[in-house]
Amino acid sequence: MAYEVQNFQEDVLDASHDLPVVVDFWAPWCGPCRTLGPILEDLAAANGSQWKLAKLNTDENQELSIQYGIRGIPAVKMFVDGKVVDEFTGALPRYAVEQWLARALPSKSRPHVAAAEQAINAGNHDKAREHLKKAIKEEPGNARATLLLAQLDLFEDPEGSLELIRSVEIVDPVLTQIADGLGVVAGLLSMRPPYENLLEGAGHDGYVKAIDALRKRDFRSAIEAFISVVQQDRYYDDDGARKACLAIFSILGEGHPVVKEYRPRFNMALY
Repeated sequence: MAYEVQNFQEDVLDASHDLPVVVDFWAPWCGPCRTLGPILEDLAAANGSQWKLAKLNTDENQELSIQYGIRGIPAVKMFVDGKVVDEFTGALPRYAVEQWLARALPSKSRPHVAAAEQAINAGNHDKAREHLKKAIKEEPGNARATLLLAQLDLFEDPEGSLELIRSVEIVDPVLTQIADGLGVVAGLLSMRPPYENLLEGAGHDGYVKAIDALRKRDFRSAIEAFISVVQQDRYYDDDGARKACLAIFSILGEGHPVVKEYRPRFNMALY
């Protein structure tokens, strides 16, 4: 439940050592505040065991507003152990507030996910798997950890990766895009020669060539072949070549050299 701040030190700073406190900086005359307020209150009522909602009237607490850099309202800040750990400004829709909370709230599994990401960057995938499995054990619904594990296992066990992706609910649009990409690639890797389920057509041979290259993690050759299919037989396998290119781009990330090289060529092939 929400409560009005009477004593900032006690109601917010001290209280945040026991449970995260989300402070809604608002004012009675603020229209967007009246839109956001009920959303925050509803979410706080549904998640009272995870965080508290405190409301602070900026008209009545101008010194605190200045101290915390409030330049526009509604402004929302999360306090943990007496410090601001995350914030946003403006009347976000409910799904966006939920995404913010999922990202900002402290989690026992977060250190494991961070350690796994470091291990992945260092090329130590076994260590990364250990951390990700611990994260999922502590927080079964952790979408980030689940998708990272699915990506690690993608080429060795595509069917298992698909099961992992389907096992978790994802609300973050960025993670949803990654999950969709992983699902497309896992589906392609699950196909086995002689590819009897693929229909004949102008794009058949190029499509098979692309899948074979993908299985070898030869992303450059795979994308080249998929682009060729897009140009020859755009809607082969239900527009599968286009979907495959987008999936590979999503998994590799826009900063990857292969993506930088082939994204323009892919875009040109669509028109």
